[in-house]
Amino acid sequence: MGNSIGIDSHGSEDAKVVSSVEHSVRSRFFTPPPQFDGCFTTFYHMSLDVEDGGTVQDYLQPEWGNIRFFAGTRPSAQIGDSRLSGARFNATGPSSRPCQFEVGTARMWGIGFLPLGWARFIDKDAYDMANLICDGAVHPVFAKFDCLADILCDPEIDYEDQLAAIVDAMGRLMRSNRDEPKITRIHAALVSGEHIAVGELADVCGMSIRTLERVCHRYFGFTPKLLMRRQRFMRSLTSFMLHRGARWTEAMDGEYHDQSQFTREFTQFMTMTPSKYASLDHPILSSFMEARARVWGSAAQTLDQPVRDGDAESV
Repeated sequence: MGNSIGIDSHGSEDAKVVSSVEHSVRSRFFTPPPQFDGCFTTFYHMSLDVEDGGTVQDYLQPEWGNIRFFAGTRPSAQIGDSRLSGARFNATGPSSRPCQFEVGTARMWGIGFLPLGWARFIDKDAYDMANLICDGAVHPVFAKFDCLADILCDPEIDYEDQLAAIVDAMGRLMRSNRDEPKITRIHAALVSGEHIAVGELADVCGMSIRTLERVCHRYFGFTPKLLMRRQRFMRSLTSFMLHRGARWTEAMDGEYHDQSQFTREFTQFMTMTPSKYASLDHPILSSFMEARARVWGSAAQTLDQPVRDGDAESV
């Protein structure tokens, strides 16, 4: 079934936040079985406990598509103009904007779809689902995954049974796609960070620019140029998040010409300046990214390789 690891963290809201709330976060990451290689970022479970019925707020960085199932408090979330509140099954398309959310004590299962996973499981162009958050139970694209909700939203069912249900459902729903070799080549080239021009990316992937754009539109959700920019931004953001106390100039990717360019792109992707983001407390994301980097080898979904070299080890 794959190995897992759990990481605990504890913290409180920054003193500048009006209502300081003690909380604890525990994250567990499960390696999908080999038949799903390249499809998922990970199967992951998070336990959040917030004292006295309080809530915490945070911002998710741009990601690939996800489905998330909640037991306990159900979140309120927003990506751009797309909003959702009170749903136990939250689904999102690939994003180039932050997901702002608020949630209290909860247990959550998450499944992140890499572009190959989108090709095998989602019957809709990723471009048409970009920056969308919705109630997966009623959305025509995601409703087929609602078969998991009763199991994953029941805190009385143990991890192994819940994980087995995920594997069984995904095994039944998966089907092959003729564009898989192209998807994997593009994904690997994007994650490498070695290419800064669309024409160069197309050449490395062995396809025309038109084909590159078609595949990115269908399975990645954005144009090749924006995807390369998102990768550069995410390398910078994760470096900052993993090195607490670092300055943005230390975390900034070397591809940026100067700090002004970085600030403009940061503001585009996170809808706030770097200084504003740094001033906020990140009660969930900080600990989650640190745990993910330690266990999974990358702190964020967008930095995951299209195919993993090995499993996470239990500790």
